[in-house]
Amino acid sequence: MGFMEETLSSRATHWREGRRLRALELKRKGWKQQDVADALGVTKGAVSQWMKRAKEEGVEGLRRKPPPGAPSRLSEEQRERLPELLDRGAAEAYGFRGEVWTCARVAEVILKEFGVSYHPAHMSRLVRASGLSLQKPARRANQRDQEAIERWKEERWPALKKGL
Repeated sequence: MGFMEETLSSRATHWREGRRLRALELKRKGWKQQDVADALGVTKGAVSQWMKRAKEEGVEGLRRKPPPGAPSRLSEEQRERLPELLDRGAAEAYGFRGEVWTCARVAEVILKEFGVSYHPAHMSRLVRASGLSLQKPARRANQRDQEAIERWKEERWPALKKGL
């Protein structure tokens, strides 16, 4: 093979696809399945399955297939904008109290910004795919007296600890 010669595996769109195509190239050069498997770090059974698929479907049978499921309701551009919409300070800009992003809040922002409705339970996967993380808000009583809590920690708790 020449230095600039293009091969099946050099046009792969994913490393796993490239490995399958490389296996086919090596097999076509006369390599034994075990040698192909050893060279690519896979089992002989994997190489056997790939060769069967190549025989039945041709080279296209070894190409990467998109994952099954419904297409995303958000466009690529909208998914790219999501981190910027959820940036620091944005939660309060959307009328939420505090800087915490929950599934329900993210779903509400997506509906307002893009007109796309998602159930809040499905937001965590979409947000993680954007490289962000969700938070769970701390639940605190409205009548909480922070000064009384601090006094208790400083005065009462040490006395109780001594009695243990």
